[in-house]
Amino acid sequence: MARQIMSPLSRWSSRIFSVVLDGVPSYFTIQEKQRGEEEVPRVFSKVQKHDRCYSLLVCSEDRIKRAKFYAQLKDKLLRHLPPECDLSPMSSFLPNVKDSLVKGYFLKGNSETSAPIERLLSELIRHDPVLVCSYFGGDGQPWTQHMWSHAESLMEMAKTYYVVPSEEPEYHPSTLNIINSDVFYSLDEACDVFKKCGDIIPEAMSVLELLPSQEAARNKPDFPVIIIEGLDATGKTTLTESLRDTLGATLLGSPPQCMSPWRARFDQEPPLIRRAFYALGNYITAGQIGQEAMKTPVIVDRFWHSTAAYAIATAVSGPVCNLPPEGSEMYRWPSDLLHPSLVVVLTLDPEERKRRLRNRGQVKTDEEQELDHNQLFRLRVEEAYRRISGPACVTVDASPSADQVLQQVLLLIRGKCHL
Repeated sequence: MARQIMSPLSRWSSRIFSVVLDGVPSYFTIQEKQRGEEEVPRVFSKVQKHDRCYSLLVCSEDRIKRAKFYAQLKDKLLRHLPPECDLSPMSSFLPNVKDSLVKGYFLKGNSETSAPIERLLSELIRHDPVLVCSYFGGDGQPWTQHMWSHAESLMEMAKTYYVVPSEEPEYHPSTLNIINSDVFYSLDEACDVFKKCGDIIPEAMSVLELLPSQEAARNKPDFPVIIIEGLDATGKTTLTESLRDTLGATLLGSPPQCMSPWRARFDQEPPLIRRAFYALGNYITAGQIGQEAMKTPVIVDRFWHSTAAYAIATAVSGPVCNLPPEGSEMYRWPSDLLHPSLVVVLTLDPEERKRRLRNRGQVKTDEEQELDHNQLFRLRVEEAYRRISGPACVTVDASPSADQVLQQVLLLIRGKCHL
């Protein structure tokens, strides 16, 4: 266990910590020596005299284990912690260092609940890949962080640091871990996740058997390939079917139908594994596109743009300004994935889209429900679509009649693809 948690410890005092309170992150950092009177970090500003504060960060070097354990941790804490205990999302990261973000929770109890809280944390630290800290201060005393030692460690890790406020980072900390964790930029990276899942998720190997060769996934097609993107209920199905009939094209989708037997299974997995599943779906679809585009034009209902836009918008919380900046490598198209001839994204007034969803009466995914209830999430998805490059999306207003939208898209196709 000690070996698995040494990586974040190696630069522990350089880390910034973030606790989300009422939807707003509060940042603090630590220092080994007290440097005069410091302002109290916001996360501790309302802590009462008898309150007790703790942090719990998941720090395994095995990212599959880390993702699985973190996904289960909140339920475990809620089951075993006293109901009076407050639980807030927390993370820690090294500024501007990729893959340095680790996640966990900040706990606040009181003198009566501290004993059961500490029993649970002691149990977790003995058996699970976690780092635990206690915090003390208030009543005019500086706040300090005390790292717990690990029973299996050969060295003494318990140490005290002074807690001080930190400025908000230039970019949202979640952007540090997006590449090849939330969004995959190569077939090899997505395959690597599934290969490592094989022992615990047997279905992962069945999905890998569906993959085409890397050459087939990026072959330049003979006929045009048109991708239709957009949020749910913007008219993608109606448009793609009309384009198929009008152009005599083949209609495909991502993830492809051959992955349907496992989709519900992988939708239950943590983001790392779930995103890898949908990334592999794009490569399997690319193989199908390569075959069909030798004979006819191909219309595709969603592709890499959707996979990336939803993943980025989910990973990064808050307003649109928290997204990776325009031009970031996080918006670049994978170099080993087939490039379409044209990508059209359908947009629709939010209220009209909700009305269409209600008329559907279908079961919604978690992300579809989030789109309905969280305007900021919808705005982040739409902006992420707009920022993806190589190829970029062409936006089409889907509020006119289905035939008018079809005619507008046909004009785009004839101009771009010469059909």
